[in-house]
Amino acid sequence: MEEVQNKKHILTYEGLKKYEDELHELKVVKRQEVAQKIKEAREQGDLSENAEYDAAKDEQRDIEARIEDLEKILKNVEVVVEDEVDLDKINIGCKVILHDMEFDEDLEYKIVGSTEANSLKGKISNESPVGKALLGKKVGEIVTVETLAGSSQYKVLEIQRSDVA
Repeated sequence: MEEVQNKKHILTYEGLKKYEDELHELKVVKRQEVAQKIKEAREQGDLSENAEYDAAKDEQRDIEARIEDLEKILKNVEVVVEDEVDLDKINIGCKVILHDMEFDEDLEYKIVGSTEANSLKGKISNESPVGKALLGKKVGEIVTVETLAGSSQYKVLEIQRSDVA
């Protein structure tokens, strides 16, 4: 448990803003909403068989747990300044275009810290097998990635600033 709390959370500015906005929304809006739900449920009388009260208390517990998680992340954050990312080699905060040798297709990924990773949005963690294998590689290099599904080979086609559309 101690190790997780001291772990640096590497975020891009976009990721930092997203977490700060979510924390603000939870503290300012959601806390008020759930407090109002609890108040209204209490006014209905007997709490022992009050489903609305139980649901509101569960929601309150979830909100407080998420606030605590976000505060831990933001307390130990390291922000990658994407404008200063070295584009000579792949690093956290850059967008990379790869050619998948096996499937003969081009792929585009943004390399981010593990906290911000979302494979469905093309954001892969620097700690994932692919992310780890790509770090430090240059345009033109062939990268072999070992995964549970076997090994894959990618050719690095381009390294860009991630804010390039």
